[in-house]
Amino acid sequence: MTGNHALAPPIPAAAEDADDPGRRFARLAGALALVERLAGMESPLEDRASAEDIAAGYGRATPIARRRFDALASETATFSAAGMEILLRQRTAGRGDCRAAARRLAAEIAAALAAMATLVARRGPAA
Repeated sequence: MTGNHALAPPIPAAAEDADDPGRRFARLAGALALVERLAGMESPLEDRASAEDIAAGYGRATPIARRRFDALASETATFSAAGMEILLRQRTAGRGDCRAAARRLAAEIAAALAAMATLVARRGPAA
């Protein structure tokens, strides 16, 4: 591949599994910021949960919520990496404007991040 690979390093799912949940979330948020930049969008980073909040919430979450978080993180990493690779290929090859596709990918990543944050969000005390 070309030198543009430095813009979007692949997100390997196997290595991701070894990381803590906050780092996985932060890595996906970083991918989202890159895709938003490719789409010509502003990146509202302050609106996203922090890696520390995600890690703390994951530690308090139920086992089923953790499993769903892990599955969603893995799925999101896979489609994000594939989508970014295609976008960067299109951009490198000069095959026209890919901002609409980048906006769609950004929306999908943002939705997945929101779902992940919701899964580990602080809930009230158990009854």
